[in-house]
Amino acid sequence: MLRSLIAALCLFCTPALAAEEQVVLGLSQDRVAITATFDGSELLIFGAIKRETPIPSGPPVEVIVAVAGPSEPVTVRRKERKLGIWVNTDSVLVDLAPSFYAVATSGPFDDILSDTEDLRYRISIERAIRSVGAAMHIRGAQDFADAVIRIREHEQLYSIRENTVAVDEQTLFRTSIDMPADLTEGDYSARIFLTRGGEVVSQYEAIIDVRKVGLERFLYNMSRQQPVWYGLMSLVIAIAAGWGASTAFRLLREK
Repeated sequence: MLRSLIAALCLFCTPALAAEEQVVLGLSQDRVAITATFDGSELLIFGAIKRETPIPSGPPVEVIVAVAGPSEPVTVRRKERKLGIWVNTDSVLVDLAPSFYAVATSGPFDDILSDTEDLRYRISIERAIRSVGAAMHIRGAQDFADAVIRIREHEQLYSIRENTVAVDEQTLFRTSIDMPADLTEGDYSARIFLTRGGEVVSQYEAIIDVRKVGLERFLYNMSRQQPVWYGLMSLVIAIAAGWGASTAFRLLREK
């Protein structure tokens, strides 16, 4: 009897647990090819909000798009002036920091996402960087993670772009993310979050493949898989280039 009652309650609750709103996503490209002439790319992200029921009453739906490059450890060093010379004093290993991170929102970030939800989904730049901690004797350990953010924001690798996601009729959305020329190879994740009243109601993730192609790919693989041959080839090219330049200048002087 008890089992039957529990099963009936679970069956009754199942529809309420289903997501009322879901993301249907589109990407202008799911692969970025890095060539010798690559000077950046613009990624167009668009989609729709699928509903089985009418639009819920209350706060309007908001959209957050976060595009992150491959994460890797970063060693950050602090320099101090001692005896007139700048020297490295402390260093901290930031466990994981994305090589590229851009967040686009349909409204002010703090208004459309609560701090609790940001902590849960690690959406903001500060939360996307994972730093377990530093040695006890290092003062201002958080400053090292802040330095990573500051440097990469200056290099336009990190950014938060508020009010850049257009949402039409609470159903269609679109935005574009500018990707710089010095991209790191790897899988880039594009995460889309739907929020209402600061709470995440749905999320979706897609992968964008960023790879070197052509001659760049060949040289990159050779430098890592056959470093000796890569070094010899570089030496031969340097000698040939020097000899060619010397010959050209000599011919010009003779004329």
